[in-house]
Amino acid sequence: MKDKVMQCAESVKSELIKLSEYILMNPELGYEEFKASKAHIELLKKHGFKVEEEYLGIKTAFKAVFDSGKEGPTIGFMSEYDALPGIGHGCAHNLLGTTNTGAGIVLSKLMKDYKGKVIVYGTPAEETSGAKVEMTEKGAFNDIDVVMEVHPGSFHFKSGTSLAMEAVQFKFTGRAAHAAAYPDKGINALDAAINTFVNINALRQHILSDSRIHGIIVEGGKAANIVPELAIAQFYVRATTKTYLTELVEKVKNCARGAALAAGAELEISNYEASYDNLVTNESLSAVYCQSLRDVGVAEINEPRKSYGSLDVGNVSHVVPTIHPYFGICEEDIAAHTVAFAEATKTALAYKSMTQTIGALTLTAIEILKDDSLLQRIKKEFKDTRK
Repeated sequence: MKDKVMQCAESVKSELIKLSEYILMNPELGYEEFKASKAHIELLKKHGFKVEEEYLGIKTAFKAVFDSGKEGPTIGFMSEYDALPGIGHGCAHNLLGTTNTGAGIVLSKLMKDYKGKVIVYGTPAEETSGAKVEMTEKGAFNDIDVVMEVHPGSFHFKSGTSLAMEAVQFKFTGRAAHAAAYPDKGINALDAAINTFVNINALRQHILSDSRIHGIIVEGGKAANIVPELAIAQFYVRATTKTYLTELVEKVKNCARGAALAAGAELEISNYEASYDNLVTNESLSAVYCQSLRDVGVAEINEPRKSYGSLDVGNVSHVVPTIHPYFGICEEDIAAHTVAFAEATKTALAYKSMTQTIGALTLTAIEILKDDSLLQRIKKEFKDTRK
């Protein structure tokens, strides 16, 4: 089976390279990926997928389905294709989307021998407000059995974890006054914002060491001789679990409430971006993928990266068994979110690794399609980890 899968992957390799390089040369920010999503859609339609465009009302999202016509498991792949401002595809989403779409296409070529469906989801805006959050909330992944997404990295890493994250905004409203002539008439909203940071810095001593709180002041006044009547601070609050994140966010909100009370300012609390859940890797599914990766010739697979970032795939992992490993595209470690990493996506090594990864994803899916006991183990682990 391995040889058959790899032959199929090689047969579409040139089309996939063309797709990746087109998106690389036409970077688009989140929710603006009209060229990228269209290019994915056209290729999937060419290979027999039925595509629902503007999926769930999201203009650059899609859902592409290949149905064997026989009832069985549903395998999902997720493709990203948004770029970074000023850097382009410094996170290699041009290659990420291509690889996961490629896996869906290769698996579809082999579905005549199996029962079930293949779904490729186009998931915009991972770098900002993460469409997977909205898609999860609207039930996009409720009726599938497993989801896989593999991200380019310098080297191969097993699927691991990510931090749950909430994006919290504090809007302080005070009262303007001449800062020299009538300071007693003013209520300084900026004081409340600054003291929020002071309170949070004191809080840091009493939080779990793997949590993170970081923020900026996006509005802090108009002139030094006017008491600021408006100040806005935005924070990311991150933790390893949703449960602790909820507890920590409330403490951070109390820091702002105390600061507002001290300054006499009014406080409005909101979320300025979507909140991300922590990634829960399904280890049973991950083990099959890692073995498949070895079967296609990848000898070195590193343990999961220690991640202090957040991913919208985390939300997906709370509703369906999920993995999010990394595949290596570099000879040496290159930092992501750089022009150098974007350039690394168009090398012979990157395309070889892309093809091997597509092979591993396809072999993993086939194991699930043909072995119901494996799928049941994956589902049991998923159920147990949610307790």
